[in-house]
Amino acid sequence: MIDFLHENMSYPTLVRELLSVKREILPVRVRFGKGRDRYILHYAPKHPVSDKVILWVHGGGWYSGSPRAFDAVGQCIAGAGYHFVSIGYRLAPFNKYPRQIIDVCRGFECAMEHLEDMGIDTSKVIVTGSSAGAHLASILCYSRSVQRKMAVDASGIIGCIGIGGPYSFSTDRTGPMIRLMLAMLFKKGYDRRRSEPLYLMGKSRIPMLLIQSKHDGLISFGCAEDMCKKAARIGCSFELYPLTEKRYTHSMYTIGTFTHTRDESPVLDKFLSWIEAL
Repeated sequence: MIDFLHENMSYPTLVRELLSVKREILPVRVRFGKGRDRYILHYAPKHPVSDKVILWVHGGGWYSGSPRAFDAVGQCIAGAGYHFVSIGYRLAPFNKYPRQIIDVCRGFECAMEHLEDMGIDTSKVIVTGSSAGAHLASILCYSRSVQRKMAVDASGIIGCIGIGGPYSFSTDRTGPMIRLMLAMLFKKGYDRRRSEPLYLMGKSRIPMLLIQSKHDGLISFGCAEDMCKKAARIGCSFELYPLTEKRYTHSMYTIGTFTHTRDESPVLDKFLSWIEAL
């Protein structure tokens, strides 16, 4: 309960930090379907440092958010020298799951085609996401059934980073706020295991980094621990990066991380260091 209260108290600070981010890179917008949410934003770095591409799936509890709303992430990662693509998807409650993962898969295809048309190498892609976006990103990377059904070519994905993701929907792993969001995400009677990364994850060559706070008031630290235990059982490479300081409320590390410099944020430094080491 204390961590949940801290989460709510963190919002004014987070809003100020987001508003303070300078918009130095103008992204290119490409649509991949009808509706306002089905588009990607490509942030091209002014000073590239790597041929790796960072693909981002935004959070927002599946019912809010957009690539444009997470502009701070694009400015941060492109500013660090990487091509960065943010994927949009249709939102709950008017769009029930699996429309979200369908759009993420289609957005991934659109991103790869767009980058290739620009002459950008797509053989070293790191798929990332925070909160609900980490849930969708991990399904894209580790669910063979989804990849087969959506004809996703994951051969260019070399890593997956999840920040504060709900990988399991059990009541002891998600707080009341997340359970309310899940009620809006699914049709009544839907088998939620069909959307749980913990259940869907199959053996994969794609290494995984999970960043999770022990003071996340929305999602239990055990959620990431369960995902890592599953990865260990099936032989997937993984790393769990725990955050122990109380200042790391859910929103302050899943979003606020990207409003700071690498020197200021150990979380951002870990994010970039892990990518650099791939």
